[in-house]
Amino acid sequence: MTKPVARAPQRRNARSNRARILATARHELGRNPDLTLEELARASGVVRRTLYGHFPGRTALLEALAEEASDALRSTLATATRPEEPAERALAHFTFSMWHLGDRYRFLLSLARRDLGLDRVAEILKPARDEGTAILQRGQRDGVFHTLLPPGVLSAGLEAMTVALLEEVNSGALEDDGARTAVATLVAAGVPERRARVVVDEVALAAAAERAAED
Repeated sequence: MTKPVARAPQRRNARSNRARILATARHELGRNPDLTLEELARASGVVRRTLYGHFPGRTALLEALAEEASDALRSTLATATRPEEPAERALAHFTFSMWHLGDRYRFLLSLARRDLGLDRVAEILKPARDEGTAILQRGQRDGVFHTLLPPGVLSAGLEAMTVALLEEVNSGALEDDGARTAVATLVAAGVPERRARVVVDEVALAAAAERAAED
């Protein structure tokens, strides 16, 4: 009697290949939005048949990346939300959290109009946009942030600035671990620069202490 072929190693290989393809796609599409699936297969170190087995077309690949981004965003927001903190500290912490996530998925915005569609990207980013708007609304109510713009409009402007600064980092024109962007975000929201620097330093130290405690 013929013994059944073990499937577990094949499943593990399939998961590994899929993860490698998605990781490569995030990196390569960030550099070249016109990357073809054939080029992606070569960069991922898999044959075309393997890639097409996971992603039969560009749309399927981008939708998988969108789902991955959505999951990562929800996970990040679980710790990025600080309703008990003063609004300026909450915004600094939120900016730090989104900075590290945004560097990974910034290409979604560049592909939005042509590939994913603005509505799909807006759906992915809605939880973060809602949280940013809520923080700004609270800060305006408390007199911490300016009221020149409605909170939703101000949130959209700060998001655009963050994406632009991410692009400058990736081009080599700017060095930033998120702190300079957090200061700029607070200043743009109406916090005096000296106070903004103090708040960001405090939040960065608190975050470092939290990471050390977890380790």
